[in-house]
Amino acid sequence: MRIHFIAIGGSIMHNLAINLAEQGHQVSGSDDQIVEPSKSHLQDAGLMPKELGWFPDKITDDIDVVILGMHADEHNPELQKAKELGIKIYSFPEFVYEQSAEKTRVVIAGTYGKTTITSMIMHVLKKLGRNFDYLVGAQLEGFDQLLQLNPENNLMIIEGDEYYASAVNKQSKFLKYKPNIALISGVEWDHFKTVISEDDYFKQFEDFIRTIVPKGTLIYNKDDKNTREVVERTMDIKINRHGYKLPEYTINKGVTYIHVGEENIPLKIFGKHNLSNIAGAFTVCEWLGVKRDEFYHAIQDFKSSIRYLEFVASQNGSVVYQDFAHTPSKLRSSIHAVKEQFPNQALVTVIELNAYDSIDSEFITEYANSMNESDFAVVFVNTSLIKEKNIALDNLIWRLTEAFNHPSFHVITQMTDLEDFLETFKSNGYNLLFMSSNNYNGVNMSSFADKFLRNF
Repeated sequence: MRIHFIAIGGSIMHNLAINLAEQGHQVSGSDDQIVEPSKSHLQDAGLMPKELGWFPDKITDDIDVVILGMHADEHNPELQKAKELGIKIYSFPEFVYEQSAEKTRVVIAGTYGKTTITSMIMHVLKKLGRNFDYLVGAQLEGFDQLLQLNPENNLMIIEGDEYYASAVNKQSKFLKYKPNIALISGVEWDHFKTVISEDDYFKQFEDFIRTIVPKGTLIYNKDDKNTREVVERTMDIKINRHGYKLPEYTINKGVTYIHVGEENIPLKIFGKHNLSNIAGAFTVCEWLGVKRDEFYHAIQDFKSSIRYLEFVASQNGSVVYQDFAHTPSKLRSSIHAVKEQFPNQALVTVIELNAYDSIDSEFITEYANSMNESDFAVVFVNTSLIKEKNIALDNLIWRLTEAFNHPSFHVITQMTDLEDFLETFKSNGYNLLFMSSNNYNGVNMSSFADKFLRNF
């Protein structure tokens, strides 16, 4: 086929373009902005556009398929030309479905946990030598790309994103995949992160369940009240339903053991969210024919999906972890997980909040008392990222201090001050948990850990 990508520079889009070119398809693409690592990947594959921008002349009637990325809006001139010529236009998820229509499709969905569960399943299947295609939203250890499509594989593991398929298709991506096996890890609406109403957000997951193929299987987290309610509203459709729950576990000398029958399986990861994710991943693998002993043998050396209670460094008995923080409940649960894992160590928690969100008093209120289980609490707001210069800094610090209501609380507003704090804090007897929904503004977490650990 001859395939043209509108917005080829996206993280998933460029992976798909390279994958299709490797299969022998003729691939071209356009974009008005391409950054690393997409730029280097496209250059190495010989697919980097000669110049940036949108060029309707690239859209000719010998093109079989146009794939439209999220970055392109509905007025894009290349899109308009493709419509005029009657060329078949796919959103990214629609095309992935077309390529996997004859495969068994496993789709992992949920507000949180879907990346981790997807990566656990992929880790186990890879260790067992199973062949499969995949689509994930983050770079995972042991996998070079975000996507693999191979016509010879009969199984595809998909991380199901609930956000829009494209600028001209305002349906959730995960509604396009029509899973044979679907999993929902949990449903939580966040009005600061979600552009649709709470009812509409929950309705997406009901609609997702209704896309499961006839006699297909739904696997869901029975511990999550919202998920149970979503499932209960879809009892009219005839599918298999299989709930999973947090497994029994113990912690001994900083190692978590999951109880499986008479065995205690040691893990590289910890925290109730991760243990629940293991239960979900096991249930999926069981439906795929993986035996219990095979699964738990393979999962023992699973470390973490990127930035989910991820080990960074340790020294002199102190440990540094990083984590992805997207809600106050996630902040609480991650702090609890580290304290439960290392009960004899005190904990310093640093959370980086989005600078613009932090000047919203309603947003700050959501975080009330969320760091109480940490021994030392730091909120980092990089005010240098705020363009407006009339920010009342003292008022911001006061409101954060009032909301978090922690006895050992600091607000830091400059990167240099954060570095100084880590460098001067006496780490003896303390662990460090650094949480952010951003990218640490490009800072290497290893350097943060080094500053903290070397001042013993």
